[in-house]
Amino acid sequence: MIDDKRLALTLGPVLYLWDPATWRDFYYRVADEAEIDVVVVGEVVCSKRQHFHEALIDTVIERLMAAGKTVRRASLALVTLDRELQYSHRLAAQHLDVEVSELSAHAAMKGRPHTIGPLVNVYNPATARVLAIRGARSICLPPELPLGSVAAIIKGAPDVDFEVFSFGRVPLAISARCAHARVKGNTKDNCKFVCGEDPDGLVVDTLDGQHFLALNGVQTMSSTVQCLVTDVPALRRAGVSSLRLSPQVCDMVKVARVFRAVIDQRQDPAEGFHHLRELVDGPELSNGFLHGLPGHVMRLPVQATAS
Repeated sequence: MIDDKRLALTLGPVLYLWDPATWRDFYYRVADEAEIDVVVVGEVVCSKRQHFHEALIDTVIERLMAAGKTVRRASLALVTLDRELQYSHRLAAQHLDVEVSELSAHAAMKGRPHTIGPLVNVYNPATARVLAIRGARSICLPPELPLGSVAAIIKGAPDVDFEVFSFGRVPLAISARCAHARVKGNTKDNCKFVCGEDPDGLVVDTLDGQHFLALNGVQTMSSTVQCLVTDVPALRRAGVSSLRLSPQVCDMVKVARVFRAVIDQRQDPAEGFHHLRELVDGPELSNGFLHGLPGHVMRLPVQATAS
């Protein structure tokens, strides 16, 4: 169990297709410089991408562990093929912690300790308790939950550590079809890995030009970057154990540094927000889901709005 007196920081898996050298160097820098406690590594979105980084994973994990990071291996979010199911079972048999992204991987763990990622629908305390009985010791709650629901689930499942998705484009849905390939004139079976052309996702606009969603291979994401840095005090009061940062094309080491400073109360949350807004080039920041509002909305404290 994570010490409840200190909010931990978890770096989620890279959800996008980054070229192998960029992917490797990103994790090397995280190992050497980032104020991160837990790092989740592995392909979540599309099994066709796995070969890009599979040869590098062991080296990356060794580098992260040598730097004192706790490392988890992520499972796939959508299992439709026998080879994907076999991959889940191989993950379950290896020695590292496993972060489950869907329930066949949860079943493959057969009650052994593991963690639950944000793509598993945990919407009430009863679900959290059932997963805990079956071996889950930490759960990253779905990013669309409002704070009241987060607090209720934590209160109703006191034997589990809970994490909240606190930075990054929100993963909203995943499909057996690939809209990213289709919009670029390809089929899923002959996708040519065009998702790699958009290392931060491909933004989709409405007919009147408003940013709406982002495509990431078979995954649909928010067009905004969820940023809960101004909500850190409320999340702490709710009993959250860890905040999850999801990698984006920005300086994630500096992002982690801002969150750590706010967590440790060395920086005001409003000031932290303004620093993060400078770091994120392009997408708007949002925290609407946590406040029971449309997800793209950003609700700031009064002092942050005034500054």
